[in-house]
Amino acid sequence: MNSDITTAVLVGAVFGLGAYALIRALMPTRRSSVATVARIDALRQRGGFGHVPYSAVPHQGGADAGKKPSRFDEAQERIGERLAELYVQRGWEQRSLRADLALLDRTWESFLAQKVVLAAAGLFFGPFLFSMAWLIGFGASPVIPVWMALVFAAVFFFLPDLEVRRDAKARRRDFRRVVAAYLDLVAMSLAGGRGLPEALKAAAEVSDGWALRRIQSALADARITGLTQWQALGKLGDEVGVDELKDLSASLALVADDGAKVRASLSARSETMRHRELAEIEGSAGEKSQSMLIAQLLLCLGFLIFLIYPAGMRVFSA
Repeated sequence: MNSDITTAVLVGAVFGLGAYALIRALMPTRRSSVATVARIDALRQRGGFGHVPYSAVPHQGGADAGKKPSRFDEAQERIGERLAELYVQRGWEQRSLRADLALLDRTWESFLAQKVVLAAAGLFFGPFLFSMAWLIGFGASPVIPVWMALVFAAVFFFLPDLEVRRDAKARRRDFRRVVAAYLDLVAMSLAGGRGLPEALKAAAEVSDGWALRRIQSALADARITGLTQWQALGKLGDEVGVDELKDLSASLALVADDGAKVRASLSARSETMRHRELAEIEGSAGEKSQSMLIAQLLLCLGFLIFLIYPAGMRVFSA
């Protein structure tokens, strides 16, 4: 009897603590001066006061024009801002993850808010799953839902990281392909007699794909901030985690005044990127071939078991 009361108190304390933490996260509080200064320093180190994704810029005549954010969206944004400030105060930079989010055109605050929302869902999903199993007849201890809630909350908290890593890997591979074609276009423009700044701009305007739009935006920001265009490309490469753009920026800074050397450097880099992409495609094709071979072997094994099973059952039953 005493053990049941202790277990009930423990379960109630855990859920009460979770509800209190959620309410405190949603309640607006005044920021301290130390937190405000730390936030400003972190924004300055990232090269500006926040990154606004292209998808978040309001467009006139769009379907979302004039719509006010819901209370859930406002609460989610508030949670993301609080967590972002906590990461700044703790010194957790997460540079690779930020680069993946920048490549996917997602904000850091919305990503953190998504992690918290999924973790909260995991807290309720664990006990719900246990209750379904208990109704079927599995399990008898009420302590299990507490551990299940914590485990599912931790798993759901890290699920967005895996999703972002997977999507960013595929998107970065596509971005590298576009960069290789972009270098060829720049080299062709230079061969036509254009200067390097004009060639970089003209090559980025041949298409309205998402990768070239990012390059166009970086080149446009360079004119406003006073950076050279190759410096802007290097900054974009550092932001989205594409080393080819950073190497291109360094090489263009060395040979920017010599058109012949620039064309030779761009042609060599684009050819190297194409050979690397071809090697990656061949390696991926080899892995898929091995997977298909294993699947065929398993299918043959299952067919043999299907053929041998009746004869074996007759032998053992005789």
